[in-house]
Amino acid sequence: MARISLTPRRTLTVRFAQWYSRRAYGKVMEPALAMGHHPRILRSYFSFENKVARWKALDPALKHLAELVSAAAIGCSWCVDFGYWQADRLGLPLEKISKVPAWRDHQESFTELERGVMEYTEAMTATPPAVTDELAEGLRGRLGEAAFVELTMMVAVENLRSRMNSAMGLHSQGFSDNCAIPLTRGPGRG
Repeated sequence: MARISLTPRRTLTVRFAQWYSRRAYGKVMEPALAMGHHPRILRSYFSFENKVARWKALDPALKHLAELVSAAAIGCSWCVDFGYWQADRLGLPLEKISKVPAWRDHQESFTELERGVMEYTEAMTATPPAVTDELAEGLRGRLGEAAFVELTMMVAVENLRSRMNSAMGLHSQGFSDNCAIPLTRGPGRG
């Protein structure tokens, strides 16, 4: 159960967020409802996410893997659920995506570059961060500097999302229920 009411005052900002959310995702997203208690934060966050969506230096599949690994490492079932739905919409192979939360047990399913991105994501998501010079240099060399910066920022953005949603007590909202194959949830991620 959420740690904050998901029925904020119906300000113009909240009504717009509800309309947009239904139009874009088929349902009102609970993080928006939680942020709706502070309309200025909701507006700022919406603007921020719109700008993040325009970053295009990093391959979208690698970006998505990084987001899912970070969400799984933090234990944000809401983000993993939504991320799985997004993967389906992006046309990513869902059988492969379902292995992301336990990717180290399924390394043969991922390319060397994908494994490097997921390892970097885990290292960056750790508290304190455990990124080594070798790990960063290897990825920077393979991705290029712009994509490496974008990867680093995407992991940071997903940390923001996942930590906020987890702290607010938001859980899976049923996005992955609409995917072609069911999400394999790790322990404690239900």
